[in-house]
Amino acid sequence: MKKLIVTLLAGFTVLLAQAAESDWMTDLPKALTKAKAENKQVLLDFTGSDWCPPCKALHKNVLSNQTFLDYAKSNLVLVVVDFPRSKEQSAELKTANRALSKKYSIEGYPTVIVLDSTGKQLKKDVGYSGQSASAFVTDLKKLKK
Repeated sequence: MKKLIVTLLAGFTVLLAQAAESDWMTDLPKALTKAKAENKQVLLDFTGSDWCPPCKALHKNVLSNQTFLDYAKSNLVLVVVDFPRSKEQSAELKTANRALSKKYSIEGYPTVIVLDSTGKQLKKDVGYSGQSASAFVTDLKKLKK
């Protein structure tokens, strides 16, 4: 019985993680349409998800933290622009990601860009220095004013 409960809890945790991951879009035009319809900002996460240590730390400490997820649910449309080394991506997605990297002059990872619902850039942060999820959300709230 104990093994069953542990297995069910582990499965539930995986489902929650997958649900949080599924909130991330990969298509900026669709994200902007959604942001405009829902009166939200767009957060772009330029990342090397499977090889970049600061990217992994940002994801672990901020982007998958419940404080951030709660804020994002009501205020942000999330877009991941990933440049993995071992994860498979379609040729179309790779091309779109390269175009976004060029458009926003990405020079390092992670880079987080916040846009308003019209696509106007509000903020660009390069790197991750260990900021907490609550500090990250506080900074995002300042952009809404």
